[in-house]
Amino acid sequence: QVQLVESGGGLVQAGDSLRLSCAASGRGSSNYIMGWFRQAPGKEREFVAAISWTGGSPTYEDSMKGRFTISRDVPLNTIYLQMNSLKPEDTAVYYCAATSRRYITMRRDEYAYWGQGTQVTVSS
Repeated sequence: QVQLVESGGGLVQAGDSLRLSCAASGRGSSNYIMGWFRQAPGKEREFVAAISWTGGSPTYEDSMKGRFTISRDVPLNTIYLQMNSLKPEDTAVYYCAATSRRYITMRRDEYAYWGQGTQVTVSS
């Protein structure tokens, strides 16, 4: 079983930056692709970014490119999401997810493990 614990959410103003963290534990988790999804009120959960177990192949949803950066500390088995120039429309619950798939996927249903989520609120 894999456990994912997110941290770093909060209330910020438009234009601010925020860094989310997700620590993974459990058998095999160090070899899993990990990623971030987000879900705004009344909307479906959407892909944000993902990264391979080596910390390579960072992949982003197109609208996140340039403002968001995903990274991975392999020894700590922790991923990060650096979010810059935040906008009110970035307000959502951000979820960390992990998959044993061999290749990075943006499909929500291919991630078997999920964290509890962390709230990010961006005020205008």
